Amino acid sequence: MTAHADHGPGGAPFRSGFVCIVGRPNAGKSTLTNALVGQKVAITSGRPQTTRHVIRGIVHRPDAQVVLVDTPGLHRPRTLLGERLNDLVRDTLSEVDVVVFCLPADQRVGPGDRWIAQQLADLARGRQAPPVVAVATKADTVPKGRLAEHLMAVAALGEWADVVPVSAVEGYQVDTLIDVLVGHLEPGPALYPDGELTDEPEAVMVAELVREAALEGVRDELPHSLAVVVDEITPRPDRDGSDGQPPFLDVRVQLFVERDSQKAIIIGKGGSRLREVGSTARRGIEALLGARVYLDLHVKVAKDWQRDPKQLRRLGF
Repeated sequence: MTAHADHGPGGAPFRSGFVCIVGRPNAGKSTLTNALVGQKVAITSGRPQTTRHVIRGIVHRPDAQVVLVDTPGLHRPRTLLGERLNDLVRDTLSEVDVVVFCLPADQRVGPGDRWIAQQLADLARGRQAPPVVAVATKADTVPKGRLAEHLMAVAALGEWADVVPVSAVEGYQVDTLIDVLVGHLEPGPALYPDGELTDEPEAVMVAELVREAALEGVRDELPHSLAVVVDEITPRPDRDGSDGQPPFLDVRVQLFVERDSQKAIIIGKGGSRLREVGSTARRGIEALLGARVYLDLHVKVAKDWQRDPKQLRRLGF
C-alpha cells in the first residue's frame, strides 16, 4: 500500500471508493472502463455478454482513487448461468459507493434499460443505496438534437444523482465523469498502490484476452457458449529472464463450447481461425505479462454447460 496523504492538492481531503458500472449487454460498459482507466483493462468486444468476471480498473488521481468494478450485463436470465451472473451483479451493487448506469445514445431507451432502472430502484428501497450516475455512452455517434432527446428520456427513467453524456472512444467528457464520481466518494485513503491498474489475477486477464480474440468477427451464436479456462502459466526453466533476456512462458488454455458446430467455427478451415485467435491473443498476453509467450490453445465441447450446475462449477461460475 502506498503512503498517501489523506489530503489532495490544495488541502482538500483525498477521496477513494468503489464504482460499479452497469447497463444492458453492449451498452459500452467495458469501453468506458478502459477510457476511464486510460489503459485496456476490461475485455471489449462488439458482442453482447462478453464480460464474465468482475474486472476492476483503478483510476489514480492526485486527489482521489476510483476503483471501477465492471460487471456482466444485467439482463433477464434465460439460463442458470444468466441467473448466476445477475446474482453476481446484485451482490456487487450492494457493496459499492457509486453506481454508473450506461445507456447508449445510439439506441432508444428500451425494456432492458427500464428493467435495470427498476432493479436499481428496488435495491434502493429500505437501505442506504449508493447514488446512481446515469451515463449516456456513445454520445459521439448521434446528432446533438438526438442526444438531447436521449438525455431527457434518461432523466425521466429514474432518480439519478447526475446525468452525464460521454464518448469513451472520442474521450469526450471522460474527465468530467471522473470529477462527478469523485464528488460522490467519501474522504478516505488510497485502496491500492500507485501504478496498479487492476487487481485481477493474471490467469483471469489471460482468459479474457483469449476470449476476446476468439469472439472477434464471429457470428452471434458463440458469445454465450464460450468459456475459457487457463490451465497453466509456467516459465521455461532455461528462459527465466536471469540472463537479461525477456522470460519465456508456456501458457496452456482450454476453450469450451457447447456444440461441435461451434468448435468448427472457432478452429476454422484447416485450423486457420484458431491460429489467428492465437496470434491476436498472444500479442495481448505478451504485453500484459511482459514476457515472450508460447500459447497452446485447445478447443473442447462441453454439451450445454450453461445449464449444468456441475459444469458451471468446473468452469468457474
